[in-house]
Amino acid sequence: MRHVDFAPLYRSTVGFDRLFSMLDNMSQPDNGQTYPPYNIERTGENAYRITMAVAGFGEDELSIESRENTLTITGEKAEKDDSSAETLYRGIAGRAFERRFQLAEHVEVKGASLKNGLLHINLVRVIPEAMKPRKISIATDPGNANDKQIEAEAA
Repeated sequence: MRHVDFAPLYRSTVGFDRLFSMLDNMSQPDNGQTYPPYNIERTGENAYRITMAVAGFGEDELSIESRENTLTITGEKAEKDDSSAETLYRGIAGRAFERRFQLAEHVEVKGASLKNGLLHINLVRVIPEAMKPRKISIATDPGNANDKQIEAEAA
């Protein structure tokens, strides 16, 4: 895969350096990271949910952190010394993981829940009032209403 150099764009743009670094990070492969599997759902106009399959992990073994538009979910299994049982086949993965998601501007984490081996993280996009579209009414000037009339002289 080719690497795209954004250096020429830096000198002709102001304030877009974060955008270019995000594009650069997205172009790099994630090394085939597929564990744990996850879904991203849109649950409303400005609401989203990330559902991650974390079977075998407890609430105390999972960590969710949101910092600078990056959501990081880590899981680390506590070491158990259960010498009374011998595992013949291990099909349930219990390895440590770290998964990162890039969040858009004004997306906030509202909460998380763990149920039936699925971690649900609820996100909402909160747009500030200053950035919401406004309707601007068009006012007519009553003083100029008579200027538009055309008077005709009687012959």
